[in-house]
Formats: sequence, structure tokens, C-alpha cells
Amino acid sequence: MSTALRRTIFLVILLIAWEAGYRIFDWGWKFPSVLQTLDAFRIGFTEGQLLEATFSSLKRLLIGFSISLVVGTLLGFLFARYRILDDTIGFLVVALQTVPSIAWLPFAIIWFGLTDTSVIFITALGATWTMAMSSRTGILNIPRIYLKAAQTMGVGNGLRMFWQIMVPAAFPHLINGVRVAWAFAWRALVAGELIARGVGLGQMLQDGRNLGDTAMMLCIVIIIAVLGTISDHFFFKRLEDTILVRYGLAPGSK
Repeated sequence: MSTALRRTIFLVILLIAWEAGYRIFDWGWKFPSVLQTLDAFRIGFTEGQLLEATFSSLKRLLIGFSISLVVGTLLGFLFARYRILDDTIGFLVVALQTVPSIAWLPFAIIWFGLTDTSVIFITALGATWTMAMSSRTGILNIPRIYLKAAQTMGVGNGLRMFWQIMVPAAFPHLINGVRVAWAFAWRALVAGELIARGVGLGQMLQDGRNLGDTAMMLCIVIIIAVLGTISDHFFFKRLEDTILVRYGLAPGSK
């Protein structure tokens, strides 16, 4: 049995159990049925703002995530190359990594107001620290012979060494950091959008809570889960597999 067929059967059984549980135990307003959720999807996409909210959230997410990739990778490079920065700022980053990004939301509101900038700031913050530590680990694990060979060929120790040698060599570690950072960015985005102005999945989740519309709330959760799964499976995982094969690290590779 193929993986796709196994997953399809599992989802069908899950939907049947979900609908049966709703009808047998009479969950009522506490949790929607399958049919109510499907109807909420139909209304949200045809008559509501579900599609607009999805695109707005993706826009904020991609901006914040891109910022975190650039800043986090550069921080990791600096920590790996300069011991004094690793012992000081790197130590601080490890501490900040334990702080939930939502804890910075009050500061973001004071600094930027209830705007997209606040949400993007929180989103970037949620992924930057993870990306920084992953890139640091990746660069520290680069075989020294790679760097020596590059210097012998006249690459030097500047940006050319960083972009042409260190980043490609650290890719196997970096891609794991990217996948984790993407998940953290999603969490931070939804948390930030819960109180932000404008259209977004987090704001629609808050509106659903205010109205007691559990079907719409579940729609938002499903959309986030589906987008996260699709992006991870069709982009990040494939990129990771390609990199592992290229570097001979994939299972069964020689």
C-alpha cells in the first residue's frame, strides 16, 4: 500500500469518526460537524473574506520569514566566526530563543501601532533566533579543509567566502533550521494577527471566537495546517532531499 493511499484512507476514517462523534455525542456549539465546516468553507470563500485573509497572511508571513532568514543566517555566521560575539550576543540569543515571540507583541504595538509592521516584526522575531542558532551550528560543522582550500584558491575571508563556500557547505544544517523557522513564523504570525487590524487569518480566528462561530474557527485552523503541510512537503522537504543527495548524506547514497 502506497503512502498516499494509506493517508487517504486514514483521513476518510477520521472524517467519518468526526461526523459520527458529532451526531452521537451531540457536541452542539462546542465543536462543528464535518458538514458545518464544509459549509463554512463555502461561505468563507464565496461570500466572506477567507481568500483575502489567506493571501494577506501569506504576504506578512513571507516578508517576516525572509527577514528572519537573512538576519538569522548573518548572525549565525558572526557567532561561528567570532568567539567574542558568540560568548556575548550568542549567549543572549540562546536566552531570547526561550521567550515566546508573543511576549514581544505589547512592545511591537507601542513601537509600530496596530499595523502590519507589528505583525511582520513578531513573525520575523519568532523565526530569527532559531535560524541564527541553526546557521551557527552549520557553519561550525564545515570541514576546515573546505575553508583552507578556498583560501588557497584566493577566495579570501570576506563576503565571497561566506556566500560561495560557507553557506553551500552549511546547507544540510541550514535547511533543518529553515523548516523549524517556518513553523515558528506561522505561530508568531497567527498570534500577532489576533489583535492586529486589517484582514488576516488570525483576525478572522478572533472574529469567529467573538461570534461563537466554531465552524469558521476550525476552517482557519485547517487552512493553516494545510498550507504548512503543503509548503513543507512540496518545497522544504524536497529541497532538503535534493541537498542530502547532492552531499551524499541521503540514506543509501554512496
